[in-house]
Amino acid sequence: MFRRRVLIFAVAVAPLVGTAMPVRAQRPSGNTQRQPQRAPQEQQDVQALVTLVDTALMSDVGMTPPAPGAPPPSAPVTPKALTFGTSDRTEGGVSVRWQSNHFIKGATGETYLPFTLSLDTSQLSKGAALYIRIVSVEQAAAFAAYTAAATAPQQGNKPPQAPPSRPTFAWDSVAFLDVPDGGQLSRAVQLKPGQYVAFIAAKEKSTAPTTTPVVLGLLRHEIVVPDYTVADLRTSSVIIAKAVEPVATPPADQESNPYVFGPMRLVPSVDGKFPKSGELSVFFWIYGAKEAATGKPDVVVDFRFHQRLAEGEKYFNRTEPQPLNAETLPPQFSTAAGHQLLSTLGIPLSSFPAGDYRLEIKVTDKPSGRELTQSVNFSVV
Repeated sequence: MFRRRVLIFAVAVAPLVGTAMPVRAQRPSGNTQRQPQRAPQEQQDVQALVTLVDTALMSDVGMTPPAPGAPPPSAPVTPKALTFGTSDRTEGGVSVRWQSNHFIKGATGETYLPFTLSLDTSQLSKGAALYIRIVSVEQAAAFAAYTAAATAPQQGNKPPQAPPSRPTFAWDSVAFLDVPDGGQLSRAVQLKPGQYVAFIAAKEKSTAPTTTPVVLGLLRHEIVVPDYTVADLRTSSVIIAKAVEPVATPPADQESNPYVFGPMRLVPSVDGKFPKSGELSVFFWIYGAKEAATGKPDVVVDFRFHQRLAEGEKYFNRTEPQPLNAETLPPQFSTAAGHQLLSTLGIPLSSFPAGDYRLEIKVTDKPSGRELTQSVNFSVV
């Protein structure tokens, strides 16, 4: 058996500030929250990104944006419903790709979703303007109705009606930032359970207003958010990290520091490849465990490693079972206080032959007798 380093924290995921915050470009929003004053070049960047995403969302619901100066359509346009089941769509001169994401139960019952993007740094030498809009089926329908009403032809001599308010979305935020070397950028959002489409647009940050055509990039990515409020034994996504860094002071901006949890910052691996000289660090939260007579959970976690070979999978090794109970949890741990049960594992990889592996994680809730199994793949190179 491997020796393992186990850390146990009574960490709860704090809610993000700014959820469903509308982006103000040139058009109004139904949300009345005060928005920051932006410099003219930033306002121009926001307008370009919002217009790009508006156009993409209109295309998804079967509508064609009117050309500048063109007359309104001669007949009303009937939108279609937002559909799912397609692969990621990217367009534009700035490459924006979805690398990875994780689902974690939020403190307010919503689901916390940290994710990592890959941006084309060759087009972002001055920094990036990044716009994130996440849309549900119902919100896409409301946007289609808003757009159809705003572009509907005038009926006879009737006076034109005031257009409906622009709808709000599940997530709607803009940021001006420097892209890290390598182009990998992590952000976070917080969503209710359900199906969504994320539109993520990026451009180089402008340093002054300009009439020169801008280079933009757009990613369309579908998301199915799990529901962690159900009374059942479940786990968050399993995070495999290539580094764990101590944090002395929690950051004020959680959206820009999505993988900071309490006293630690995780650096997730997006490709699952680790050197033999490194260490595999595993983190996940356990939900729905019943309290034992001690008033605390009584859970056992088993970690088993399987080597994936050309001829099939072969058992490789395992750790000692990890108990999470009144003896191992901090005295102040309390599910009633919102503490979440975090299981972690650190394994040096020096004894692993180079190759591909599957880590099988079995969680047993002793008071209820329920069990569940999760698996993650990784490689030693």
